[in-house]
Amino acid sequence: MRFLCFAAFLGLAANLLAQCNGWQQQIDCKIAVDLDVRSHQFTGTEELLYRNNSPDTLRELFFHLYFNAFKPGSEMDVRSRTIIDPDPRVGARIAALSPAEQGDLTCSTIRQDGRPARLEQLGTVLRVVLAKPVLPGKHTKLHIDFRGQVPVQIRRSGRNSAEGVAYSMTQWYPKVAAYDSRGWHADPYVGREFYGEWGDFDVRITLDSSFTVAATGVLQNAREIGKGYAVRTTTQKRQDGKLTWHFSAPKVHDFAWAADPDYIQTTAQVPGGPLLRFFRKNQPELAATWDQLPGYMVRAVQFMDRNFGKYPWPVYSFVQGGDGGMEYPMLTLITGQRRLGSLVGTSVHELVHDWYYGVLASDELSYPWMDEGFTEYAGSEVMRNLFPNPATGRVHSGSQEAYLSFSGSPDYEPMSVEADQFATNRAYSNSTYSKGEFFLDQLGSVIGDSTLHRGLRRYFKSCGFKHPAPVDVQRAMEKESGLQLGWYFNEWINTTRSLDYAVKSAEPKGDSTVITLGRKGLMLMPVDISVQDTAGKEFYFNIPLSLMLGARSEQAEGRSWKTLPPWQWTNPEYTFTVPMPLGRLKQVDLDPFFRQGDADRSNDSFVIGGDAQDEMGH
Repeated sequence: MRFLCFAAFLGLAANLLAQCNGWQQQIDCKIAVDLDVRSHQFTGTEELLYRNNSPDTLRELFFHLYFNAFKPGSEMDVRSRTIIDPDPRVGARIAALSPAEQGDLTCSTIRQDGRPARLEQLGTVLRVVLAKPVLPGKHTKLHIDFRGQVPVQIRRSGRNSAEGVAYSMTQWYPKVAAYDSRGWHADPYVGREFYGEWGDFDVRITLDSSFTVAATGVLQNAREIGKGYAVRTTTQKRQDGKLTWHFSAPKVHDFAWAADPDYIQTTAQVPGGPLLRFFRKNQPELAATWDQLPGYMVRAVQFMDRNFGKYPWPVYSFVQGGDGGMEYPMLTLITGQRRLGSLVGTSVHELVHDWYYGVLASDELSYPWMDEGFTEYAGSEVMRNLFPNPATGRVHSGSQEAYLSFSGSPDYEPMSVEADQFATNRAYSNSTYSKGEFFLDQLGSVIGDSTLHRGLRRYFKSCGFKHPAPVDVQRAMEKESGLQLGWYFNEWINTTRSLDYAVKSAEPKGDSTVITLGRKGLMLMPVDISVQDTAGKEFYFNIPLSLMLGARSEQAEGRSWKTLPPWQWTNPEYTFTVPMPLGRLKQVDLDPFFRQGDADRSNDSFVIGGDAQDEMGH
């Protein structure tokens, strides 16, 4: 037992050191790519400066070759054909690709400081055995020659999308895998999302001059390009009819671009913030919705800046492409043939990702809820600001309903499952998106909503560009609230336990009433109670959990609350006394504002009076 406890301590210590309070690797990446729009094949070079800030000597590096997922028999193909609820966008489509339609990404040579490295391709992963080790605190330079073929668009990346967009170039280059205190994150591309190293990217894209390119970063040669970026004042003199686009993107962990000969571009400036760019196909039926999008997105950025943290880059682009909506640094690809509400809603979600995916950049394979769930939480608040409608109820009530609906199903799995390892797509979606959002909203009932929002701003400020882990969110909330929250993060992330508290009885005791509560489920939580008297007046009580080592300090839901002594977590029951005779009481309610994920609401109310008690089974 002593050994196990020590091992657990070491694991926690490593997690802490590797994230917001520790080291992380750093890269500089220069890429030049030339795309042939007739064959859909490309060649490129990558100059990678890799800084080893870890305490470890590295004898090998790993790279992601994502385009190789779009080949029959790949892990993505097999998974999409064997999972019980396949993603309809993929299904068996990869298996049906002809050689000319498949994806491919191959590194022909890699030289480390001028010396050849040994390459071992493993599907969508490349192992690079270095010519010489990279010692702690040292750096090395790699020159990479690569070639590839753009697949027919199936998932996120590809050519000739369903809406006719020529190229959605995402996960398209040899991308060095992340290395942190847990080692290499060289996961195969099976269908989920990403984790990468921070670096400065300098990218040159050469293709037919009839195309317009939208990309991560800032265009450096806008006066040579024109096409809505600037008034063209100089030209590139090329005999092959191509243009080279030069983009610079500082401090990002990925680089994406899209290209189409029919793109039109509009812009909108956020006051004191980024320039927003909008790229869509030149199709009249898109104008009605896309022309309204800039105004909404300016307001969305302003809301996020005020309430969640300042967007750090000078530009953000909304680009028609891909297969739905997918975020990348400074850019999202989004399908364009949508009604206004859908276009704005999806654009908001992808925009907000650049706070959680873009700036914070947690490991999305290990902790997908930290990106998707937090994005859903902030996005819900943005949408309520853009489309205020009090009749729809609480901002995050939908996430609570989705969690309660799913938590009793046989597919329910804990949030700690690796993204690719969920048994069903439904389990991934519900645990990552719905429960991830509800996880934050319910935490607001524990520590107070305004405290939660301050904690989210603290988290963004202290962990931006640092790849945070769950413990970093926990510590931000503990520092802001002054409460211990390890119990909450452990049970709601790592277990599928059920929350079920009940009002068991209300008994007279002289001129007072003794109320007894019971915990029927294994999940622990503090408890909110309302007691209503026969005149209709309500009294509110908060019972902290002993593990919190404190209590919520702010007044919740605009009401005055009395804090009672803590409920010791080892006790299955809790009693407290209301200084009012039983005959003057009408009803006792648990969680009166429906903030918690209680699995059985039928035992949350106790109506005073014999007949009513009998009807409720008390």
